[in-house]
Amino acid sequence: MLTTLRREYTQLITSGGQLLLLLVGLKLGSHTGWLWCLGSMAVVSLFAWYSTLYRLRAISGTPTSRIGSAAQGYVELIGRGKPGPSPLISKLRVLPCLWYRWKVEERNAKNQWTTLDKGESSDYFVLRDDSGDCVVDPGQAEIVTKHRDEWIDGNHRYTEWKLIQDDYIYVIGEFKTVGGSNTTLTQDDLVKQVLSEWKMDNADLLKRFDLDNNGVLDMREWALARSAAKREAEKRMNEALADPDVNFILKPRDGRLFLISNLDQDKLELRYKLWAWAHIVILFGSLISLAWLVRQP
Repeated sequence: MLTTLRREYTQLITSGGQLLLLLVGLKLGSHTGWLWCLGSMAVVSLFAWYSTLYRLRAISGTPTSRIGSAAQGYVELIGRGKPGPSPLISKLRVLPCLWYRWKVEERNAKNQWTTLDKGESSDYFVLRDDSGDCVVDPGQAEIVTKHRDEWIDGNHRYTEWKLIQDDYIYVIGEFKTVGGSNTTLTQDDLVKQVLSEWKMDNADLLKRFDLDNNGVLDMREWALARSAAKREAEKRMNEALADPDVNFILKPRDGRLFLISNLDQDKLELRYKLWAWAHIVILFGSLISLAWLVRQP
């Protein structure tokens, strides 16, 4: 819920939220109303400029990695989008895709649109380059896509955004590999784990290692149990090391940008550069207008 609200707030301040304030000022038409609206536009533009610049710096300042050799941590990847194990079908168009977002709106008597329903998918999909595959979790990402369908049926307007199979997809986020080569378990950890499991079933533990049947494990019997636990731990370690590696890219734990897009990296950079300049122009325009209004009687 909080993630969704934060993303909607980001979309508002980076995609023309100032226009709404300008319309409010026109509707109010008063000196005081304009002062409040222009002041709010200046504040929104300042935050929007910072937010846009933050995204631009992340995209332009992070080198592109290959999946097969990417370091663990914050990375930028580019590859082809491939579906996950379960096919995903979009909600409105009922088309196969990798990810979708939808919105249904209704027109009221004042010819205004109100949202009836909206949402997005959270299924995993795969990013593939010539060096390997990476599982992408889009659930908490900012997603910018060129695939957008909108149509009107009666008093309802339907909008759907999608990422589709074989799109060239850009992702920036936290890269993590899970599997045998990245296991953090040690032999001692596994021995402790095995012994803890065996202690959970004390009757079976005594049945296996209480050689004199006195209901208590003495030092010799406990040493036998530890030796057996070491053999079991070694077996589990070999199985863990044999597990195949699986790469994931997720929302960074430190809150840095997690962005997915089917736009070219150059187009993404240009998009944020233009927005940054637009917000600066609106900021100074708002401040100049505000200073002029303050001087008026």
